Amino acid sequence: MAAHPARSAEKPRRVVDLQQRSTMAGEAAAAAAEVETALDHPADPAAAAFFDVDNTVMQGASIFHLARGLHRRDFFTTRDIVGATWKQAWFRVVGSENPEHVAATRSSALGFIAGHTVTELEELAEDIFDEIMAQRIWPGTRALAQLHLDRGQRVWLVTAAPIEIARIIARRLGLTGAMGTVPEHVDGVYTGRLVGDMLHGPAKAEAIRALAQREGLDLARCSAYSDSYNDLPMLGLVGDPVAINPDARLRSHARAEGWRVRDYRTGRKAARAGVLVGAGLGAATGAVAAGAALRRRG
Repeated sequence: MAAHPARSAEKPRRVVDLQQRSTMAGEAAAAAAEVETALDHPADPAAAAFFDVDNTVMQGASIFHLARGLHRRDFFTTRDIVGATWKQAWFRVVGSENPEHVAATRSSALGFIAGHTVTELEELAEDIFDEIMAQRIWPGTRALAQLHLDRGQRVWLVTAAPIEIARIIARRLGLTGAMGTVPEHVDGVYTGRLVGDMLHGPAKAEAIRALAQREGLDLARCSAYSDSYNDLPMLGLVGDPVAINPDARLRSHARAEGWRVRDYRTGRKAARAGVLVGAGLGAATGAVAAGAALRRRG
């Protein structure tokens, strides 16, 4: 009988630790966010839009595309890519909140960049965007982002991908900036550890809160876009949440809440296996299909 109180005391400590890591990750992401293409005098400075990246802006998982490009350049071994990207993909798709699984994913998610310099990764990521990522951007989602910019509103990416690649995507798309997972580096060299945690789930909401306070945003007038049920903390934070290419749970939740839903995949509803492949392995349906879906759905 005496063992039960010990177990019950241990669980709250784990929950608190995860909450602290999420807060630290969000604050670090907001602090590291840099304005890439700012409006000098935004027409609507109190409003902004926040976009998840994986399967929302881009087909597949950006961390996988990055890792694949780095692997082609002998940045690390095949064993490294299998260990790191598969754990990240599984966490991304299944959304496991098991503390042990979260810790294992956190410790390995960016371990493959340990010992490399920030400058090296940034230079390679520029080429990898052109080589792999550019053609995987969803035209429909990009059009939504541009609509906000045309209204004089700022647009930020909010992603679990490393902040370095998030900034490149934002810059190439002409967006305001990005917030992402912040890898620790000392004297410009990555340690393989993270600052806080991955920018996932509650951490994204923390990052948006911190950025909103810094930039003077009215969250009730802001929009957020995501494909994943795991991003409910972010979606629920703003006045205009939108489900993009949603997984089954998010689609159901969005319909129940009366949120807008946009699906730029093929006309067929994605089976769960298809979602797993798309998120974990970066499978693409193609720009033609995405454009056709956009026209069909207006």
